[in-house]
Amino acid sequence: MVKTRNLFLISCLFFIGNGNVRAQKPDFHDVSLSDSVRVETLLSELTLDEKMALLSTDLAVPRLGIPHCGHYEGLHGLALGGPAAWGGKKKDENGKIVPTDCYTTIFPQAYGLGATWDSDLIEQVADQIAEEARYYMQREVDGRKSLVMRAPNADLARDPRWGRTEECFGEDPYLVARLTVAMVKGLQGHDARYWKTASLMKHFLANSNEDGRDSTSSNFDERLFYEYYAYPFYKGITEGGSRAFMAAYNSWNGIPMMIHPCLLDVARKRWGQNGIICSDGGALNLLIEAHHSFPTRKEGAAATVKASVGQILDSYLEDVKKAVDEGLLSEEEIDDAIRGNLFVALKLGLLDGDQSENPYSMIGKDSTALAPYEKEEVRSLARKVMSKSVVLLKNDTVSDGTTLLPLQLDKIGKIALIGPYADRIVQDWYSGTPSYEITILDGLRSALPEGVQILYAKDNAMGKAEKIAEEADLVVVCTGNHPYGTKADWKFCPVPSDGREAVDRKSLLLPDEDMIRQLYKANPNTILVLVSSFPYAINWCQKHLPAIVHITHCCQEQGNGLADVLTGKVNPAGRTTQTWVNDITDLPDMMDYDIRNGRTYMYYRGDVLYPFGFGLSYTNFEYRNVKSIVQENDRIKVNVCLRNVGSHDGEEVVQLYVAYPESKVERPDKQLRAFKRIALAKGESKVVTLEIDKMDLGYWNTQTQSFELESGRVDLLIGSSSEDIRLKARLDL
Repeated sequence: MVKTRNLFLISCLFFIGNGNVRAQKPDFHDVSLSDSVRVETLLSELTLDEKMALLSTDLAVPRLGIPHCGHYEGLHGLALGGPAAWGGKKKDENGKIVPTDCYTTIFPQAYGLGATWDSDLIEQVADQIAEEARYYMQREVDGRKSLVMRAPNADLARDPRWGRTEECFGEDPYLVARLTVAMVKGLQGHDARYWKTASLMKHFLANSNEDGRDSTSSNFDERLFYEYYAYPFYKGITEGGSRAFMAAYNSWNGIPMMIHPCLLDVARKRWGQNGIICSDGGALNLLIEAHHSFPTRKEGAAATVKASVGQILDSYLEDVKKAVDEGLLSEEEIDDAIRGNLFVALKLGLLDGDQSENPYSMIGKDSTALAPYEKEEVRSLARKVMSKSVVLLKNDTVSDGTTLLPLQLDKIGKIALIGPYADRIVQDWYSGTPSYEITILDGLRSALPEGVQILYAKDNAMGKAEKIAEEADLVVVCTGNHPYGTKADWKFCPVPSDGREAVDRKSLLLPDEDMIRQLYKANPNTILVLVSSFPYAINWCQKHLPAIVHITHCCQEQGNGLADVLTGKVNPAGRTTQTWVNDITDLPDMMDYDIRNGRTYMYYRGDVLYPFGFGLSYTNFEYRNVKSIVQENDRIKVNVCLRNVGSHDGEEVVQLYVAYPESKVERPDKQLRAFKRIALAKGESKVVTLEIDKMDLGYWNTQTQSFELESGRVDLLIGSSSEDIRLKARLDL
């Protein structure tokens, strides 16, 4: 039925013919109409059954010619195939069940993407993910019809024990917001009318404990909601343009997120999120069985739709029908929930009869063209991203007064390459299937000159690793966590320091440290390549080993990208995106969501292993001075003179933090408020401009319900990490 409040939007268009005035109803295919008129017109044509069907993840309305379009995972590449068999399964020639063949480009885990501190690069990665999604959607073959991308993960890694740390960009709201905005823009593109794909951010809100995630409550005040936990989502919507997100399993202050009033009152009404809000998988059942919010599923389904959740990732149809039949839910309330689904379908071009104006409509249509993942420039992008994600944690001099990195190839005859990840790339639960993989062993073999021999051992069984370590000039040991890309035992990781979705870590200790100690005893020229999805308390390694680098799992160009850094072809400039603590006892209780109680670099005041924003280089950068500070109406530009005074070309990540010594309200000790990754040749100087949005210097005023600037002094702290501050300046607001 047509609602009275919609009559204006779908009012008739009039034309005069033969002296008579006749009414013509708008056509939702008509691109000359406004988005709102097209959506309301379509909504008015839907039957109640079609509306209820649209509460699923499929945007299709077959009767009206609107095609099937669902969701893909895409945290670090389009997830088709992979350990989770995204896109379906089939039987191989031996009768074994395997994922369907569907290759995509796989980049480092999101945690590694964050380590690049490079928003432009993240946008390129997202654009490639979107390209491949369109390619599969629009091919004449393949039944993969999805353009809604479940990415990025805008959650914050407030605790390194969180099992899904691998899926997010880091602990800082500003850094995560900038990378979130970049990924949203890359996924959706820059066309004024159409989106390449739709970015659906995960998981709103404060979803950073896995143990008990289906029933626990993340408790914190309103200021932390706006200033910390919700900030990346807010920016993803208001600046990035995302119009889709997933509600988290957990509660906030006792109310499950999938029915929380903030979905409607804040995201919809205050931020303008007029697109998809979906539940997490199976969340309707958990609302009843885990949270115990309602006695029956029909009541839970009604409350979910009333909260403006328009896609329910669960069996829901019978529950919604019962809710409607019994008067618990109205058709108008269903309209309100699915209206955003139709808007997203419109932006993807699914409501157009003629696709000629859609700039993305021809991707995948040319059967003679190379698949996107086969293009050389795409493989080069994966290699570039991998090398830019490498974080050099330590590079001390050894007995001859030099550093082990970059490798001095003219002085090396044999390298002992050891460890479970030296010749193996492990894909995680949200990976796809790459068309090839270059392991660290593969990459080094290609990069090393003829005559340099690689001795390989997976582990130290029967003392083999120690033997080859003694024989070699140096040792490279590659170890870390296992990402457990399988659902065989969903809530079990046999190694306490491992974690994954549904399982938090119980330890920060590196399991292979005893092997590393044995190798170091056999050969003190030992380099640790920590291949991990999260931080470790590697105190012994930091104290004794001369060189340590950190990378993450999954990238198909892992070996080439790392080899580029180890051999000096690329100078590392990755940075930590979390505070690496010395000991697990340095962390507050896992369920303490008030970060003021000693969480993140903003509030932790003890000694750390590696601070937030930390990473070394093969060269040195001199921060000469703050050349100028320019205040504009809504922005502040800080110009910093930087010079590469070392012996290598390289990149530096210039970071600007702020402190509020005169604030009348509680503020963090320091906050990241600008950064830029900048390349300088050896001997080169540049003026680096760092821009601050003035409102990012404000705090959330709970009385006025807005961000508010305080007049007075703000300290600008500029340097190479949160603890390595090279320049200071004063700003008066």
